[in-house]
Amino acid sequence: MHVLVSGANGFVGRVLCRTLTERGHRVTGLVRRPGTAPVAVAEWVHPVPEFADVGTHWPASLDGVDCVVHLAARVHVMHDNALDPAAAFNATNVEGTLRVARAAHAHGVRRFVYVSSIKAVAEYDEGLPLAESTSPAPQDPYGRSKLAAEEALWRLRDELGMEIVIVRPPLVYGPGVGANFLQMMQVLSRGIPLPLGAIRAQRSMVYVENLADALVHCATDPRAANACFHVCDSEALTVAGLLRALAAALSKPSRLIPVPVTLIRWAGRVAGRTAQVDRLTGSLRVDASHIANVLDWHPPWSVEQGLEITARWYRESKAYPGERSR
Repeated sequence: MHVLVSGANGFVGRVLCRTLTERGHRVTGLVRRPGTAPVAVAEWVHPVPEFADVGTHWPASLDGVDCVVHLAARVHVMHDNALDPAAAFNATNVEGTLRVARAAHAHGVRRFVYVSSIKAVAEYDEGLPLAESTSPAPQDPYGRSKLAAEEALWRLRDELGMEIVIVRPPLVYGPGVGANFLQMMQVLSRGIPLPLGAIRAQRSMVYVENLADALVHCATDPRAANACFHVCDSEALTVAGLLRALAAALSKPSRLIPVPVTLIRWAGRVAGRTAQVDRLTGSLRVDASHIANVLDWHPPWSVEQGLEITARWYRESKAYPGERSR
């Protein structure tokens, strides 16, 4: 099968391109800026300045593509500097996605796999793990743009007849991870005490290799056509449990102080960081039973394995504090 991966140079894209290639598929990477793609992995790379141009820049040599996995997106950030975040997210995540999908269909692509986010559904699980049947109620411009893209793709399916597959992962981690997960490893490595020992909220995550494996199934399995799947690791850890497990994988002590959650939330309000604290203290569990039932998919790697491999990468990276003392 010939699979085109947009965002091939990204955190997930690089792993997906490698996984597809290892399993004998022909892979093409689509990136927005030349010189940033995993050339050693992707068979052919087509740089497009913006997704607005993809319809006119899609070359005839890609007419043999069977499936597009669309990873490229404007990602969620805690402090958005855009003058109009909603418009910025919609321009890339909704309008850009539709341009790629329409261009793909015009060149004979049979299936379009859209990597959305669990944030298209909710920020918290309200007592029950989030399933595909949960009524979506996204809370920020990023989540709303992801849901809008999903809805637009379903309409496009009805209009054009192209197979659509929606995949909603929670937080993705693994070697090369950045943002909050990387900061968490940095704090743990420095032995900084954290007032999070009493947080019992559970958070689903997905190891990047598990997500890539699921995406291969969604791209190649006929049973995945026109379905939506939630994908996560087999176990949701508490926040405190995650910190302890990650500290152990880093061979560092976990210095967690059991500060009452009510006090943490009060401090968050005083500091003007209510949203961040709410995400930290609220549960976000994901129900991945649908993809298990339909595609017989189960995470190949356990949480413990994923954390250990991620910690090993971090210990060997320049970001690791121990590097400075060598």
